[in-house]
Amino acid sequence: MVATNAPSLTALRQASNARVDATLNALFDERAVVPRLDNAMRHGLLVGGKRLRPLLVYLAGQALGARNKDLDAPAAAIELIHAYSLIHDDLPAMDDDDLRRGQPTVHIAYDEATAILAGDALQTLAFDVLARTAHPRLGSLITTLATASGREGMVAGQALDLAAIGGHPDVDALAYMHAHKTGALIVAAVRMGGLIAVDESDPRLNALTRYARAIGLAFQIHDDVLDVTGDTVTLGKTSGADAARAKPTYPSLLGLEGAQQKARTLIDEAIAALAPLGEQAAPLAELAHYMIERDH
Repeated sequence: MVATNAPSLTALRQASNARVDATLNALFDERAVVPRLDNAMRHGLLVGGKRLRPLLVYLAGQALGARNKDLDAPAAAIELIHAYSLIHDDLPAMDDDDLRRGQPTVHIAYDEATAILAGDALQTLAFDVLARTAHPRLGSLITTLATASGREGMVAGQALDLAAIGGHPDVDALAYMHAHKTGALIVAAVRMGGLIAVDESDPRLNALTRYARAIGLAFQIHDDVLDVTGDTVTLGKTSGADAARAKPTYPSLLGLEGAQQKARTLIDEAIAALAPLGEQAAPLAELAHYMIERDH
């Protein structure tokens, strides 16, 4: 699945990042009611980050013929939700991390209360950004994001993650947890990009969903692997944190080689799911490989 004369994944990532960062930066101005709160939001949102979820919005939408300008709002919305989740995950009551994206976490750079409020504000801003778009499937877009980020998706996954600390779940239970904590937003990113172009009855949207579920789990498995094999400087966050907190991971259950093989199998499944989209899905296939080849 190779598109001829197509931009490289690096070029596509650069273009995606430029678009979504421009959209996100435009949300802030000098008229903030509480400048300290806005600065904390900026710190959690705009300081670094891979921007993979917005990239998935753009690539999925482009694969089905959507215009970039129509993809800007859902791409920004998904990144706002992701940033809020990281701020809250890093809090002392959650993962208690001091470092994120190579920078002090928001509660370290500011304070715990400000970090909580910054996350709250980013979450509501995501739905504001999305709701201001004029699109015939706006209701489906909002429902997709809300379901993926709430008690049926990411928040449920975080609750399962906290409950699993010190426990001994099996591989199926771990996959179930990560399908919610990490996978739900990745699936939402892909589906939102697709929904800009087609309605929910289009079979290609189901193909994209199967792709997203596979890369979502592969992404998390590789994160678990990097926590073992990576270093703090490259990762931009503390390495070895999972073991220090007695968190169940794929390497702890399957061994390092077993976890890596599981991730490779999932990437093969993801690429196979893209077959109905043909050559237009080549960037998504390339991104799938990147999910388990990245060093942070």
